Amino acid sequence: MKKTLKYLAATIITLSLLMPVISSYAGNKDRSGSAGASELLINPWARATGWGSANVACAKGLESMFTNVAGTALTKRSEFMFAHTRWFEGSGVSISTFGFTQKAGESSVIGMQIMSMRFGDIQKTTVESPDPSQGSIGTFSPSLMNIGLSYSKAFSNSIFGGINVKIINEAISDVSAQGIAIDAGIEYITGELENVKFGIALKNVGPTMKFKGDGMSFRGFIPGQETQFTVEQRSQQYELPAQLNIGAAYDFILGETHKLTMAGAFISNSFTKDQINFGAEYGYAGYLYLRAGYSYEDGIFSTKDRTSAYTGPSAGLSVEMPLNKEKGSTFSIDYSYRSTDPFSGTHSIGARINL
Repeated sequence: MKKTLKYLAATIITLSLLMPVISSYAGNKDRSGSAGASELLINPWARATGWGSANVACAKGLESMFTNVAGTALTKRSEFMFAHTRWFEGSGVSISTFGFTQKAGESSVIGMQIMSMRFGDIQKTTVESPDPSQGSIGTFSPSLMNIGLSYSKAFSNSIFGGINVKIINEAISDVSAQGIAIDAGIEYITGELENVKFGIALKNVGPTMKFKGDGMSFRGFIPGQETQFTVEQRSQQYELPAQLNIGAAYDFILGETHKLTMAGAFISNSFTKDQINFGAEYGYAGYLYLRAGYSYEDGIFSTKDRTSAYTGPSAGLSVEMPLNKEKGSTFSIDYSYRSTDPFSGTHSIGARINL
């Protein structure tokens, strides 16, 4: 009992220390659209997105690198995951993600995640050739890539913490931007059956970014000079979309083969509207998982006031099969769907191997 009170006190103190940060990063409608690197807000994993990314308090394993990096400390041995997302079906945009987590000692876990976002080939246009239908002058393919390196640790049977350093790269053929962002998170598990969970994560904190490259320069004349010079335009710096997530979850143990987890999360965005996410996951015998969630934000029920393509509902499932019962290794297939308007939703499919 004393240990539980001690851990609870530590969590409350941590939340108290972060309250000024919560206020600083509260959603601001007036700043919408002024941040860059918005791909940092896209959850690429099929398991978490199936219940609306509400699992801030109960995320575990590799997918925790997005929702709450502290959950990677719950990796038992080794975990490998791959996911492919058809983002806004019909837009031609795809996201491929791969990562792994590895136990490093009795209580520490290291991890890596690579997320690549592709937009296909886009026709080039210029002032002289603004209409690509009159003759193509070539194509270019934008690419966004984030590489995350994480370290997490189990400080006790109840408290887990982690940090994630992300390297950001955004590029087209002649312009690119690089940056770095840091995530940090804490998970706290309590209850007689370890079924009460709390979590908090601060994400995407880092210095400003700016674009550089040959695309920012042009040939021109300086007044009073007859010689043509190369003039470089300076790109405006932009901030990263910092975010603060606070969540709670409760496991209902319904016998030996059934478990129902209810989860909720408050997501405070520094450049967009704040969100409240709710989700539920039903697990049967560790083989089948069904998920559903809803993400609410101000104005989401009105097509006039809604500022996101996502309309709220999400759903998903996982089928997990044992590979080696003695070692506890498993293989699973994951799928999720997120409703959107316009477009035909966002579909994610993934595979996970636990060794």
